[in-house]
Parts: sequence; structure tokens; C-alpha cells
Amino acid sequence: MVFMPWTSELEIGIAEIDEQHQWLVDLTNQLHTTMSQSEQDPERIGDILEQLIDYTMNHFIVEEELFIRLGYPETEGHKKQHDVFCKRVMGLLERHDSGETVGAEALELLKNWLINHITKVDKAYVEFFRENNALH
Repeated sequence: MVFMPWTSELEIGIAEIDEQHQWLVDLTNQLHTTMSQSEQDPERIGDILEQLIDYTMNHFIVEEELFIRLGYPETEGHKKQHDVFCKRVMGLLERHDSGETVGAEALELLKNWLINHITKVDKAYVEFFRENNALH
């Protein structure tokens, strides 16, 4: 059974963003699979956390450039949420690197972030773009 299945509820309707979100969901599922093994591989967990940071930062840049280009009025607030998330994930990676077990905490953070951020915060900007004819 998949930890976090990709569903149509997570789609926002912008192909590039949906593909990136889907990749993040896949990475979350990889972390879950790695943690479900009887012999957990701390190195693999660290690799997944590092991929998550790299990919998330790149994804946020794409979103934020879209906001600026299309004049989204909530850009600063949305960017602050991105910054908070990045700091939390960086903190998890630092704790992992110092020997702490943070996988379960990372899974919870990822699942909550992806579901709440995509279904509420991200969908709000899509609605703004549609209302302002910014999406074609």
C-alpha cells in the first residue's frame, strides 16, 4: 500500500507544478518505504532528505517566479511559508546528520505540508490566476 497516493485533489491544473508536486509525493513515499524496512538505512534516509531539500528549493523558485511574472498579491506570504518549510527540512537534515532519528518526523511534516499547502495555499494562487486571466 502506498503511504501517500497521488490523487486528483492534489492537482492544481498547472502541468509543470503538478509534475513537481507529484515528484515530491513520490519522494515522500520513498522515505516511507525506506523507513518501513526492518534494517533502516540512515545513509539512504539522509540522501532522501538532501534530495527533498534540493528539489523543494528548485520547486519553490519556479512557483515564486510564476507569482512575480503574473503579479500574485500574496507572493510575500506564500514565500514566507516556503522559507519556514525549508528551514524545518534543513533542521531535520542537520539533526539526522548528527545521529538523531528524524524519519518519522520528516514523513509527518511532508505529508501535512503537501496535503495542506497544495490543497489550500497553492490552489488559492491558481484561482487568482484564473480570475485574472493569467493562465492560458
